[in-house]
Amino acid sequence: MSSANELKTKGNEAFSAGNHDEAIKLFTQAIELDPANHVLYSNRSASYSSLKRYDEALKDAEKTIEIKPDWAKGYSRKGAALFGLGKLAEAHETYEKGLEHEPNNALLKKGVSDVEAAMDQEPGNMGGVEARLAEAFKGDIFAKIAANPKLAPYLADPEYIRKINDIKDSNGDMSKHYDDQRIIMTLFSLMGMGDMFTQPPPEASQARSDMPETKPAASPPKAEKKTPEKMEVEEKEEEVDKETAEKRAAAADSKAKGNEAYKARRFDDALEHYTKAIESDPTDITFWNNKAAVYFEMGQYDECIETCLGAVDVGRENRAEYKHIAKALGRIGTAYHKKDNLDKAIEYYNRSLTEYRSADILTKLRTLEKLRKQRAEEAYRDENKANEARERGNELFKAAKYPEAQKEYTEAIKRNPDDPRNYSNRAACLTKLMAVPDAIKDCETCISLDPTFVKAYIRKANALFLMREYAEALDALEEAKAQDAEKKNSSEIDQLEYKCYNAISEQNARLKPEEALQRAQANPKIASILANPIMQNILQQMQSDPRAAREHLKNPAVASNLRKLMAAGIVRMG
Repeated sequence: MSSANELKTKGNEAFSAGNHDEAIKLFTQAIELDPANHVLYSNRSASYSSLKRYDEALKDAEKTIEIKPDWAKGYSRKGAALFGLGKLAEAHETYEKGLEHEPNNALLKKGVSDVEAAMDQEPGNMGGVEARLAEAFKGDIFAKIAANPKLAPYLADPEYIRKINDIKDSNGDMSKHYDDQRIIMTLFSLMGMGDMFTQPPPEASQARSDMPETKPAASPPKAEKKTPEKMEVEEKEEEVDKETAEKRAAAADSKAKGNEAYKARRFDDALEHYTKAIESDPTDITFWNNKAAVYFEMGQYDECIETCLGAVDVGRENRAEYKHIAKALGRIGTAYHKKDNLDKAIEYYNRSLTEYRSADILTKLRTLEKLRKQRAEEAYRDENKANEARERGNELFKAAKYPEAQKEYTEAIKRNPDDPRNYSNRAACLTKLMAVPDAIKDCETCISLDPTFVKAYIRKANALFLMREYAEALDALEEAKAQDAEKKNSSEIDQLEYKCYNAISEQNARLKPEEALQRAQANPKIASILANPIMQNILQQMQSDPRAAREHLKNPAVASNLRKLMAAGIVRMG
């Protein structure tokens, strides 16, 4: 039978392949095995949304939030379902609620933006096309046009400038200029719809974080998120002449040539072209980022870092999009990683994520944090100091100073995590402090390091006894017997075994057979044993011939099951 994790993995694969019905089926099976796993409901919600089954997607999203109310993705799922149902106000509220838990979550921010855009388009809402048109012609309109190489050449025509001024003065009314194709193209470009006129070039699809930015300067810039202004100010329009427009067009051409050279791995040529692009237009951050990418590929990491720092300065001065600044900071982090400076790399990855949350940078950050921790642990290892810490722990344990002893044993583990004695000793200390589950974990770690460590089995049995898990304690004692070839610990094992059987006997004396059966049916482990045909046959034999139990007890698996049934009160000692 597959586990919940295995079913989740298969469900994720089905989802990625677009087989959403199969994904829903697999996630449902996983939920039946692990109904408290919030990720499973979230994944099934995404599958339902993909099939436009938004009511069901909403139920799963709400269940996700119920289980883990501080998880941002649950709110993202709920917002998407509400959006699909057309409940825009509720969707907006849900996305905002998610941002309270994770303010920098890009998916939630996009959800807010999408909902607001949809609300703008609703009938009677002045946030629609008319408002967008008026907004497009606000501010320094000529600077926006000059920044677009497709539009910049038009600024050389006084008639075009006159028409733009006329539209600007009439708050975006362009009804008198629909016959001018240049005005139409300007309108769509400023509204972020320039793709209606031109298709993005093939290089725009590049996705590698260390590749140059290949989006052409001709593409319209994305609209910046609007922020309320405290007061109206009159902005001075940028004087853009034909020479400036030509320089920007030349910069775009140099960038395109640089991209071609980069793809062909002609890095010297690429470097030359990107440098020319910067000379023509030093205000565009993408030219700097692309030049840094070339230095990175050439292994010139110091030059890459220096260029990226320049890119950040240029980006901030010219209000570039956050993701471009984040890209420069992220590349600095990667360059420092190549120089094996993990602290600096992690610093710049974190700085990149504060600008724009990229999955690629987040993965790199987590990898490096794990590597740095691993290196720190390795540098801390010292077998001699570990032995000294363990000896100090032993002295403190004898003096019944258990918290202090635990601290020393923990230090010994940090200094030498491969020594099973450190875990066994700490387990004994944790048991005294009644931190029983943690004691069992330490015993299991000790056993994994040395399966012949008899004391670990005994200490595990003792901890299980304290938890009243008598059958499991007896199993641990059986393992201890198997490893105690020289019988050095037989007395301690026998005493604890007697305590377990005595406790079982006292427990069963207080429990009526029908109550025991009722409890057993409610316990999945015991119910599974009782449903096993082999165990049913053995129990029948034992009923008719009690001596048959001796033969069956020679089988370790059967003996373990019988001990569990005995502890549950199903099988009683005579």
